[in-house]
Amino acid sequence: MSELHLFEAYGIEIEIMLVDATTLAVAPICDRVLEAEAGEPTCELRTESIGWSNELAAHVIELKTAGPAPAIDDALASAFATDLRKVDAHARTQGARVLTTAMHPTMDPRRESVLWPHEGRDIYGTYDAVFGCEGHGWTNLQSCHLNLPFCGAEEFGALHAAVRAVLPILPALAASSPFVEGRFDGVLDRRLQVYMHNQKRVPSVIGDVIPEPVYTPSAYAEQVLAPMYADIAPLDPHGELQHEWLNSRGAIARFDRSAIEIRVLDAQESPWADMAQARLVAGVVEALTRARWVDLPTLQELPTRPLREVFERTVRDGERASIEYGPLLVALGLPARPIGANELWWHLLECCGPAESAPGLDAALRTRMDHGSLATRILRATGENPSVAALREVYAAVADCALADALFVP
Repeated sequence: MSELHLFEAYGIEIEIMLVDATTLAVAPICDRVLEAEAGEPTCELRTESIGWSNELAAHVIELKTAGPAPAIDDALASAFATDLRKVDAHARTQGARVLTTAMHPTMDPRRESVLWPHEGRDIYGTYDAVFGCEGHGWTNLQSCHLNLPFCGAEEFGALHAAVRAVLPILPALAASSPFVEGRFDGVLDRRLQVYMHNQKRVPSVIGDVIPEPVYTPSAYAEQVLAPMYADIAPLDPHGELQHEWLNSRGAIARFDRSAIEIRVLDAQESPWADMAQARLVAGVVEALTRARWVDLPTLQELPTRPLREVFERTVRDGERASIEYGPLLVALGLPARPIGANELWWHLLECCGPAESAPGLDAALRTRMDHGSLATRILRATGENPSVAALREVYAAVADCALADALFVP
């Protein structure tokens, strides 16, 4: 994304599971699906406007914009949906199918994990040796990453401040992972709860998830990247992990491509839902960057600890969370008094939503607001103590939405 200014283009990546078409057990066949589309063994390919690639887990495939997309709109959602159906068609020839959402509801990663065995496996092997990747936050997670470009230090500082302010409330919009190993334990975004503790062996890799309040590339290199590289070095003697992508904060600076990558959005039930939430988040970040409600110095002064506390609350309670941190609410254009997270997102939708420019995405967002997060809708369909059979039935119905360009409304 080099040479692109703020909000001139966007990059989106969506991770999708491949599972047995009957039992929904994870199916480590990403390599076969990629080969079927490319006509030869490969770890990545490109169709007309969408890229396909492998991920750490052999049952996960990633779809992404093949280059900077000028807009997040209905056409982009349609392109992702078309390629997802291609992935599903190839999987069906192997007795498998796609399964959307942010976590497999019954997978036991200690028993079922298979890491990608082909090109790039040395890096994955180092990750595994350092962190132990046979866990939910490694081989059982699917996210939607939103990449926003910047050009130069000034744009980086404004964008980083805006992204820090938005991160704590994203789980209230995007939670889609209420079950782990068949259980609901009261947490609506179980993927992020696990994510917060994945790198405990090297804590500087993830920090407080909410990035530090640093607003120049040099300060970021000194305060974020250098400590992380120093701490990982004894465990990574060949330097395979000494790259910006090692950073696991909820948003990371990618100076190699002049973008900030937001990583805490759960994958949804369909590309239309993924694009809708990405479009709204990008709109809110743009409003903050353009100082719609508060000036940039005020935004940059938001401290990490209270933002982390808001994040923890929305991870647990999703749209049911009460947002009580006054300076954040003021920064988002509201009075400094507690408000429900769903009401907050209604406010942001009315201020920053796509409206007439992307009617399909706008309709998807309003359906989400009316019926709750995907995690809430899944729980409404399953109840809090479902059988494995009931989970399979509901999650298959959720995944069918991906093939039908629909949202799941039980």
